[in-house]
Amino acid sequence: MSARDRLADGLYGAGWATVKKLPEPAAVRLGRTVADVAWKQRGAGVRRLEGNYARVVPGASPERLAALSRAGMRSYLRYWMESFRLPAWSTERIKGAFAPKDLHHLTDGMDAGKGVILALPHLANWDLAGAWVTTKLGIPFTTVAERLKPETLYDRFVAYREGLGMEVLPHSGGTAFGTLARRLRDGGLVCLVADRDLSASGVEVDFFGETARMPAGPALLAQQTGALLLPVTLWYDDSPVMQGRVHPAVEVPESGTRAEKTSVMTQALADAFATGIADHPEDWHMLQRLWLKDLDPAKAPGAREQGAR
Repeated sequence: MSARDRLADGLYGAGWATVKKLPEPAAVRLGRTVADVAWKQRGAGVRRLEGNYARVVPGASPERLAALSRAGMRSYLRYWMESFRLPAWSTERIKGAFAPKDLHHLTDGMDAGKGVILALPHLANWDLAGAWVTTKLGIPFTTVAERLKPETLYDRFVAYREGLGMEVLPHSGGTAFGTLARRLRDGGLVCLVADRDLSASGVEVDFFGETARMPAGPALLAQQTGALLLPVTLWYDDSPVMQGRVHPAVEVPESGTRAEKTSVMTQALADAFATGIADHPEDWHMLQRLWLKDLDPAKAPGAREQGAR
């Protein structure tokens, strides 16, 4: 393991060990302080966050974007403070920490016995939402985690999420899709964070007026298994309780090829995500490049014509 990997693993380990022991007010203050320091340093992540917010809030002034990025960093650190502390929360605390609207879409879908896929963007705290599902509703579920470097850090995340009642599959290796499909055919629940996919299999969608890629997995699983595909959006308000909404199901089109159906369904997911992100942009923790224009300027709309001049 390299020195950099050892440092990353050590920092996360210290975070889990230390923050979960802090009194709640101290953890909140620490998270806000770290967020504000990172925001003032204006590193690459903060600058990218502002660039992404500029798509979500078109026409926003530099002052407005700066205020959004500061709020966004505070929201992001709230996610981390909560996540570090979740293993130490009581069952009752977890049950009272999330208040989703339109939950009947999920419970009715589970009662139907055909399986349910919940697809979420990087909004607020998806780990807390998952812990609430396993604790409050008593519904176990399966999810996928991207392999992190070093492996010890990935193992920490897997152990953490499994400790919250989740079955965690590695994103790489090629076996995750088959396992997810089996869980759904058995009437189970699958939860996937699904607003960013930079692989060749990503589906191009219109997202806030520009082209981005999102994973095909949720739509393909719904087509292959007959499971219900439900978008979910999350946000924070001024209370300690996270808010959320379960959106109506994304239907499988009656006609078209598998690729065409997948495109239509993934666009519907993107549209649902966009409503939640537009309403609560500061809770969208996208500190990475997302739109194709940012990933490769040559793929920007009109780039070919501009290059020919």
